Amino acid sequence: MEKGAITQYVDVAQVCLYAFWAFFAYLIYYLRQEDKREGYPLAYERIDTKPYLNFPPIPAPKTFLLPHGGEVLAPRQEASQWDVKAVPVAPWPGAPLDPIGNPMLDSIGPGSYAMRANEPDLTLDGLPKIVPLRIASGEKLVTHATQGTEADPAPNSGDYKQFTLSPRDPDPRGMEVIGADRRVGGVVRDVWIDVSEVMIRYLEVEVAGGKRVLLPINFSRIDRDRRQVFVHAILASQFAAVPTLEKPHQITFLEEDRICAYYGGGLLYATPRRVESYL
Repeated sequence: MEKGAITQYVDVAQVCLYAFWAFFAYLIYYLRQEDKREGYPLAYERIDTKPYLNFPPIPAPKTFLLPHGGEVLAPRQEASQWDVKAVPVAPWPGAPLDPIGNPMLDSIGPGSYAMRANEPDLTLDGLPKIVPLRIASGEKLVTHATQGTEADPAPNSGDYKQFTLSPRDPDPRGMEVIGADRRVGGVVRDVWIDVSEVMIRYLEVEVAGGKRVLLPINFSRIDRDRRQVFVHAILASQFAAVPTLEKPHQITFLEEDRICAYYGGGLLYATPRRVESYL
């Protein structure tokens, strides 16, 4: 026999090759099964159709520890998050949905959002990751609007480094916010920054009546010369309906999704003309 051969026809290299094939096949099976911890079983639009499981089967539940405390099982039995406030435009499955309420708030189409945890994203130090500059500036003085309550105090501004806006970039504070109809929707009062990524995430806009809402920086265009912030997604009058925060000094995962979904929905539903096709 040749050196390294186990029998007349099998050698170590061949055994290793077969072992690799077996391992790789199991790896694919394992990864596809782990894929199904969220979102399965699939459901069809027809109520009389059984859930679609596919192969491989859904794995057994596994316990995950959450950073904010508590635990969650995945996969888990989940009921429908909400009733879809829309009706099909045609009787066949897969037909487009026509909203019957306010599509910018009802999680429809481009305004859809997931029911994420109603907890803020945290830094490695356990502090809220996205905060207004009035807190992240490192100043000891915190205004009454950001202090919170004794049971839920606002983060101490001294816990953060001294973040400032670069003098080479325009400072949007005090700028007018112009909607898609070229009318003034509010005035920027503060900037919310991501202290981990060191970038602007939101602009805090004060609308008529003193209400403050957040504007994702991705939906804005700052004009330094005109001292204006242009927003194509929504009209000036629609800023007042932007979902608000439960706490004025922090934003949660769920609130981020709802706010961004509102502006995303405005790209299609802000005006009736946007819903119709060009041709």
